[in-house]
Amino acid sequence: MGNLTIIQFFHWYYPSENNLWLHAAEQAAHLKEMGFNFAWLPPAYKSAKGDTEPGYAVYDLYDLGEFYQKGSIRTKHGTREEYLRAIGALRDNGIGVLADVIFNHRFHGDGKEIATIQKVSTENRTEFEGEPMSTDVSTVYNFPGRNKKYSNYTWDHHSFSGTSVNGEIFMIHNEYTNGTWGKVISNQFGNFDYLMGDDVEFRNPFVREELKQWGKWYIENTGVAGFRLDALKHMPTDYYAEWIDFLKDTFRRDFFFIGECWRNDRQMLMEYLDQTAGRIQLFDVPLHANFFEASQKGRDYDLRSIFNNTLVQVRPERTITFVDNHDTQPLQALESFVEAWFKPLATAVILLREQGIPCVFYPAVYGAAYSDEANGQTRNIKIEPVPGIERMLHARRDLAFGYQHDYFDHPNVVGWTRGGKDEMALSGFAVLISNGDDGYKTMSVGRRNATKVFVDLLGHRPEKVTIDQDGGAEFFVSAGSVSVWVDEKYLSVENNK
Repeated sequence: MGNLTIIQFFHWYYPSENNLWLHAAEQAAHLKEMGFNFAWLPPAYKSAKGDTEPGYAVYDLYDLGEFYQKGSIRTKHGTREEYLRAIGALRDNGIGVLADVIFNHRFHGDGKEIATIQKVSTENRTEFEGEPMSTDVSTVYNFPGRNKKYSNYTWDHHSFSGTSVNGEIFMIHNEYTNGTWGKVISNQFGNFDYLMGDDVEFRNPFVREELKQWGKWYIENTGVAGFRLDALKHMPTDYYAEWIDFLKDTFRRDFFFIGECWRNDRQMLMEYLDQTAGRIQLFDVPLHANFFEASQKGRDYDLRSIFNNTLVQVRPERTITFVDNHDTQPLQALESFVEAWFKPLATAVILLREQGIPCVFYPAVYGAAYSDEANGQTRNIKIEPVPGIERMLHARRDLAFGYQHDYFDHPNVVGWTRGGKDEMALSGFAVLISNGDDGYKTMSVGRRNATKVFVDLLGHRPEKVTIDQDGGAEFFVSAGSVSVWVDEKYLSVENNK
């Protein structure tokens, strides 16, 4: 399969009227040509906000845009039929679809019931404020629009550990909670089991079984190749291990699982990998944080430290690298968007190195434009595609092979080389990035490349560099830029496409 590469084929503000599912089907051949192996698509099931929200405000996991619920039949991205056609088009082009799964919470139930709840401190969810009280809560989910098709499970207060009332957090007392939150990996706020909405109770065996049966139904009905798992730090690690093993045993095949454990804390990510025994890949949040910091500091950031405290530095085989995603994009609560000038440098880091599997954010390829209001003011956002990204994707697909040699020996100019392999005559390259002035570095691309002439694939430098008999040469980079030096014969191939 070569070098695996993922595209996150959406952003938070992708317009509903543009129909993402139709767009994905139309772009399938282009995605294949660029070298993508997997497409992570957004939640395909009905949001509590109908067709106006991307799907993270979960209402009904079984409604993929088939039933009139929450004000619409379609989801924000289209109908069930359009979703399945998109998956088929991608699969026909050799691209596996990763479905987005949010098990942690539900929103906007269909009815009320009497339950015992108790307020907890916002800052320390292990501390109660006041006595338990019996009151009406909106925790009944019976999905009248679906009318028990696919599943007759009714969610009620026994299925949840917590809820929100008027912006305050309440624990639900039932036979499973016994006055405690579930055991999760994050102790932020005392215990970070509760995140939002109606918090799913994974100590309930009926919940565990229902979600396993949903996973089986989803694969049978969609043919997805794997899943992106949301909000891992708010859920018990043992459940996803159980869920993954159930799917593998049921279908007698492997699936690709990527988890989001959003914390700039390498130790926590390593603990999660250990607790799930290698079943899941994790997004490298600390690497994104380093990219963001580097883009903010400019030449004052020491590029030799770009991998410090990152997951890819210690567990590359379990790491998904990324520059930005839908949570970090402008106007989001976790906004930490990497500055435009640094994006090509960061993109080279995730695409052209041996370690980690890169996930490219939709606007990096297609751009994005949107606006929103905050504090009475409209903020207009325009994101341009990353310059040179398609050529870097092609370089990953065609050239990123062989031994990697690092040259992280200067605070403002760092680089690495890949030696290539004999069965791929044009493979191998040299990469230099600079966050300061113009720079150069003597690096080796290996003796198999001796006497070849290398040029900058991205066109930022005009020089032609001849590799000496030992495989070495002096390579160049412009100020605040990246250059990817390749065999000039490959540039001819690229230019003739």
